[in-house]
Amino acid sequence: AIIHLAAESHVDKSISIPFEFIQSNIIGTFNLLNAANLHFRNLSHERKSSFRFLHVSTDEVYGSLGEKGYFSEKSQYSPNSPYSASKASSDHLVNAWNKTYGLPTLISNCSNNFGPWQFPEKLIPLTIINALSNKEIPIYGMGENIRDWLFVYDHVEALITILKKGQIGEKYCIGAKNEIKNIDLVIKICELLDKKVNSRASYKNLINFVDDRPGHDIRYAIDPGKILKELNWEPKYSFLDALNITVDWCIENQNWLRKKSNLI
Repeated sequence: AIIHLAAESHVDKSISIPFEFIQSNIIGTFNLLNAANLHFRNLSHERKSSFRFLHVSTDEVYGSLGEKGYFSEKSQYSPNSPYSASKASSDHLVNAWNKTYGLPTLISNCSNNFGPWQFPEKLIPLTIINALSNKEIPIYGMGENIRDWLFVYDHVEALITILKKGQIGEKYCIGAKNEIKNIDLVIKICELLDKKVNSRASYKNLINFVDDRPGHDIRYAIDPGKILKELNWEPKYSFLDALNITVDWCIENQNWLRKKSNLI
């Protein structure tokens, strides 16, 4: 099996240097599909029957939700950033290689991930390392944008489940129903840090609202009903437990985070 997780994934970066996202997410997926298809054609009949190509994508391909509703496998594609447009393109390529060449593909579309080892350009590790470094914690707009958070350990289990039980040619939305506003999430992280790390003042004092980014999607939320019902997967970690694990890991690995953040 091949699990294709390789991607440029930071929306801000896709706005400033979109070419890298086209190169990695579209051309890179095209190259991998071609190589995988050639490999698949040369397998024995027995090995062909068990081979799978799992393409790991994002809920951002569906665009932005209003106050109500959820993304599902039937949602219309409506990407709003160079990142999400490049991932939508890669989804379509994977589907085409399944329909045209018979490559046994699967697609997953997940909500925002978090957990240990996440690159500190992302909101949660950025908030933690900036707080620990006594730097301002930037929040776009007024922090009203809502995201549906998925702990990385749960995501890994979902991917293994899809690989083992998923139906060829199908797609599965992965989410944990952890919707929260960006501002509320950052405040929660600061409160956890206040309890775990000695500081003269609350880390909430470092919060700084900045100009919103172009095309900022308002809300993401996934209906994971299909993967729960058909593949019997559900998240094991509560959001607060997962956030505590993540904060503790970041506290213990500050040097790595600072190095990746160019703070040292």
